[in-house]
Amino acid sequence: MEEFHRLRDGVGELQEQLRTIEVVVHSDDRLVTATVGPRGQLVRLDLDPRVYREQNSRELASKITETIQKGAREAADRALEFCRPFLPEDDVRAQLGGDLNTFFTRLDNDVLGGDAFR
Repeated sequence: MEEFHRLRDGVGELQEQLRTIEVVVHSDDRLVTATVGPRGQLVRLDLDPRVYREQNSRELASKITETIQKGAREAADRALEFCRPFLPEDDVRAQLGGDLNTFFTRLDNDVLGGDAFR
């Protein structure tokens, strides 16, 4: 119970930390800059004016997509770091990936010792 109370008391701070995640990433050539929020969503996209001289549309679209995906991965890694003191890493990764079944199965087995979530 002591561990439960420690974790419960830290949830508010954890939620605030997760809400404030913002990652700025650049393409390898620094022509594309993406700012990504806590759920991997694009918050801001900046294009260096040189992209219009050097890129075709497919290359530019690919570069933008890759940069945003890189930011989303970094935002997920930062969320994992914040959650590590509160939840097992596998549970956090499962939730970030949308796999709630894995989380609830572990919770069911570890806490309730049965099949309450099935």
